[in-house]
Amino acid sequence: MIGYYIHHQGRGHLNRALAIAAELDQTVVGLSSHPRSVDWSGEWVDLPRDDESIEPRDVDAHTRLHWVPLHDAGLRARMARISRWISESKPRLIVVDVSVEVALLARLLGVPVVTVALPGIRADEAHGLGYDISAAIIAAWPRQADGMISGLSASARRRLHCVGAISRFGSRGDEGRPALGSGSSRRVLLLGGAGGSSLDPAAVATARASTPDWHWTVLGSRGGRWVDDPWPDICSADVVITHAGQNALADVAAARRPAVVIPESRPHDEQVTTASVLAGSSRWPAIVRWSFPETGWPTLLEEAAALDGDLWRTWNDGNGAWAAAAVIQAELTHAATSDAS
Repeated sequence: MIGYYIHHQGRGHLNRALAIAAELDQTVVGLSSHPRSVDWSGEWVDLPRDDESIEPRDVDAHTRLHWVPLHDAGLRARMARISRWISESKPRLIVVDVSVEVALLARLLGVPVVTVALPGIRADEAHGLGYDISAAIIAAWPRQADGMISGLSASARRRLHCVGAISRFGSRGDEGRPALGSGSSRRVLLLGGAGGSSLDPAAVATARASTPDWHWTVLGSRGGRWVDDPWPDICSADVVITHAGQNALADVAAARRPAVVIPESRPHDEQVTTASVLAGSSRWPAIVRWSFPETGWPTLLEEAAALDGDLWRTWNDGNGAWAAAAVIQAELTHAATSDAS
């Protein structure tokens, strides 16, 4: 049995977990404060929230951890629930996406941990501790994407496995994907996420008005609608405007759509780091802008539409979830061998 901790912020951690769990031949139990997805086939352990205190105190334990507010009833109940589940279920391994505190708790209870790394500057003591106690570290970006993470120790880098982007649509191939420019008018998709957006609806309206030859669809961002399955909209777009979140980029890459990437502000420069890697390379069909442009949209969309969407194949080859599952399975095998010796 495998435990899989899923952070509740946004939808990206859950979507990645769904894709990886589907590739594992083990029983996988989800542990999260996120509502259980109808697509999750295994057991689900609902965890109390640990971020609802009105005045959290000493949340980082003097920089050694990330979120351990003193005397917080939610945190206490959360960690007790995880500990009880580990004691009763005896998992062979726990995948953590993401929490230094949960990774450390599992390891203190004698369970091997596989941590999912996020892009960005991870040189703080808490990240160092979490990565250093992990048996393996999974990075959902390609090996060619140099500079996606910084601050890892030499030991952690040796245990870092860059498996490529992981999209929940990775197995859907070319399903419903028309050729670019095959419609009566060109289409642009503005793709937001569940983790929050800084986009100004007025700025989006100005961009739309300045590009009358383009049909705009807005999903997820302020002023847009939310859909559980954006795949048809992504596939029908000639250009996708997206933030630099891992899952959004993975989905755009799965559809082989050229993109305009506008990073959102996130802790540890997560999206800015990803956007910098894309901006510094011609390997992938993306144009990076550091904020939503006020002018120049006709030219920008033309330049983006001219990029070769098939270049995304080296970012997302469709095998990321399978490769991540292989890393987890290798650690399971190693743990079993160690137990037998």
